[in-house]
Amino acid sequence: MGDIITKFITESGFAMITYKELIMIGIACIFLYLAIKKGYEPYLLIPISVGMLLANMPGADLMKEATQDSTGGLFYYLYQGVKLGVFPPLIFLCIGASTDFGPLIANPKTLLLGAAAQFGIFFAFLGAIFLGFTGPEAASIGIIGGADGPTAIQLTSKLAPHLLGPIALAAYSYMALVPVIQPPIIKALTTEKERNIKMEQLRPVSQKEKIIFPIVVMVLVIGLLPTAAPLIGMLMFGNLLKESGRVPKLVETAQNSLMYIITIMLGLTVGATANADTFLSTKTLGITAMGLLAFAVGTASGVLFGKIMCKVTKGKVNPMIGAAGVSAVPMAARVVQKVGQEENPSNFLLMHAMGPNVAGVIGSAVVAGILLKFFA
Repeated sequence: MGDIITKFITESGFAMITYKELIMIGIACIFLYLAIKKGYEPYLLIPISVGMLLANMPGADLMKEATQDSTGGLFYYLYQGVKLGVFPPLIFLCIGASTDFGPLIANPKTLLLGAAAQFGIFFAFLGAIFLGFTGPEAASIGIIGGADGPTAIQLTSKLAPHLLGPIALAAYSYMALVPVIQPPIIKALTTEKERNIKMEQLRPVSQKEKIIFPIVVMVLVIGLLPTAAPLIGMLMFGNLLKESGRVPKLVETAQNSLMYIITIMLGLTVGATANADTFLSTKTLGITAMGLLAFAVGTASGVLFGKIMCKVTKGKVNPMIGAAGVSAVPMAARVVQKVGQEENPSNFLLMHAMGPNVAGVIGSAVVAGILLKFFA
């Protein structure tokens, strides 16, 4: 009996655990605290945190690869949707079905704010080149600056699949931490007077405009840049389903069931890529640092361009909406709304911020298509 107990203890996960795995479990618990206690994007951060925790439990082998002699772990099979680039376009379909492009159509100059926020991608790309990464690796790292997890996964799976784990984790972690990262940058770059600017109500957008817009975007963008087809095509397809008004059941499925199913599988498997040996390395920490810098620069460049637009329009544009030019939709727009109402409870900027926010989604997909065209 004593031998059985001894064997049970020595072969348990606790007996095999290392200090690196303890660090990763601690990081997972911090993420869970932020998601549950602080409410930082819990739909995204809870699955990522649990995936990270489970992947670092020794002996569980949830990410074990399949071989001729044995089957793989549960997360290994779910991860194929990430690795093969299946989940990102489906997520874009769901985003399109959930997004109103009306604010962008009503105020098309906010497209410039979405474009300005993509500067962080190119800044990180050059930084990664300087650190010794190859062109395809640097392109994959740079796309983190768009705060667009699906786009980061799609591009990295084509250009640098060996970096897919750390890049996907960094991209989704920064998306979830938008409410933590963005407010200090916004406040540092704007004055109290600028944050209090109230913007004029947007003009009504007709149903015909909303139907024509996704069709035109598909034709123009994919015609010029075929490599952007998977993301732009699915984004606009989802939006066309919504705006057509003819298929409410498909729209309801995309907005709810499909979105949540993919989010669970994507979050768990992205978190599961953060095993101790992979994550606690110099290269991965460098990717994480460059990704954070890229996101910060993207936010800052959007705000700074917003300040230029504020000057040009003689105070009609609140520069904070430029921060929503990153692709974290609708998280970044909600952050702008929250910061604006902290200054003035009667200031409602959400719909104005949604213009650059959806422009950022389109912009990051276009940038990814450009990078794929040059480095594939």
